[in-house]
Amino acid sequence: MSNVTVIGTQWGDEGKGKIVDWLASRADIVVRFQGGHNAGHTLVVGDQVYKLSLLPSGLVRGKIGVIGNGVVVDPKALMTEIDRVTGQGLVVTPETLWIAENAPLILPVHGALDRAREAARGEHKIGTTGRGIGPAYEDKVARRAIRICDLAEPETLDWKLDELLLHHNTLLAGLGAETFTKEQLKDFLTEITPRLLPFSCQVWDRLDEARRAGRRILFEGAQAVMLDVDHGTYPYVTSSNTVAAVAASGSGVSPSSVGFVLGIAKAYTTRVGEGPFPTELHDQTGRTLGERGHEFGTVTGRPRRCGWFDAVLIRRAVRVGGVSGIALTKLDVLDGLDEIFICIGYELDGQKIETFPSAPGAQSRVKPVYETMPGWKETTAGARSWAELPAQAIKYVRRIEELIEAPVTLLSTSPERDDTILMRDPFED
Repeated sequence: MSNVTVIGTQWGDEGKGKIVDWLASRADIVVRFQGGHNAGHTLVVGDQVYKLSLLPSGLVRGKIGVIGNGVVVDPKALMTEIDRVTGQGLVVTPETLWIAENAPLILPVHGALDRAREAARGEHKIGTTGRGIGPAYEDKVARRAIRICDLAEPETLDWKLDELLLHHNTLLAGLGAETFTKEQLKDFLTEITPRLLPFSCQVWDRLDEARRAGRRILFEGAQAVMLDVDHGTYPYVTSSNTVAAVAASGSGVSPSSVGFVLGIAKAYTTRVGEGPFPTELHDQTGRTLGERGHEFGTVTGRPRRCGWFDAVLIRRAVRVGGVSGIALTKLDVLDGLDEIFICIGYELDGQKIETFPSAPGAQSRVKPVYETMPGWKETTAGARSWAELPAQAIKYVRRIEELIEAPVTLLSTSPERDDTILMRDPFED
């Protein structure tokens, strides 16, 4: 029996929500280990649609949900989300939701700075959601973050707010934005403390107890490998590491606890926001993929840019992410296309290259090299076994496996939870 870690292998929005929800029914505990409320999962359960940003998806299945120390927590956003899902019938209490006491908080000053800097970038904006995630991670690294445990120590909180405001107000004033007073932040924290502190605990200790007891743990990543601050399309990335290795450090468990790493990939490619996208389609095919796939960001509502499957990027994600197997989603969106293209390499300044470059200028000049495959007219929507898939769809999946050097262990053929083809159970690996 193994734990499982789920990560995205593209630029996010790969359909992780459904996969995590499906796996959560087989787990005891579901852990968020990085990111903030700038990522979202949409879960469809019967006639209910749950949109989650901070809450672990396992709560929908009645499992224990954990927000690890690697997550930056906006307490207002968290409480709003708890109130919303509670109104939908979910039970969210300190017994069902554990939040790491050493998780950093996102304060109003962080969002203000995030938005002011993005506006100042002008045409060089990086596509941030403006929710303060980046500045909150900066404070963590600079050792001036306000953490949940600080809320229980007013004397500690007092001098830490002085240090934090000295830094942030200087930046805000320089950008011509409104500054904050200590009283404003104190009032904010005073309001949220009674609701937030009861959820706070030593997550690392509870997870170690669960591991020793043989309980199954599912680690749930946000964003995706190509948005990783080290391995993604820098600077058009998120502010945290998104690879599977962070499941350990971001929740306080040993590296050996990560278990089977399941990478999620769409049968095509999408991206929200700015940044390079070699296989992006600006034609009717791209619009068709977006319409069929309902491609709008869960958190931002922004339309996703759509393009062909990029095997080069996912092969990189497989290698740096330690991916054991792939869950391929939204195969049904490709139904009815005459031809399907797979990016198998790139051209850069007239030269063929086999990996994606790191420099932003080179990334913007990369041109995809495609392999063409015939499409299929039959429908794959709702298929629950290989026998129900068209022959050409099976060939497409098999070719993807060869190119990315990883097996497809799970196939999703619609947003419905049970429309899933399982080739290998990650928990039994």
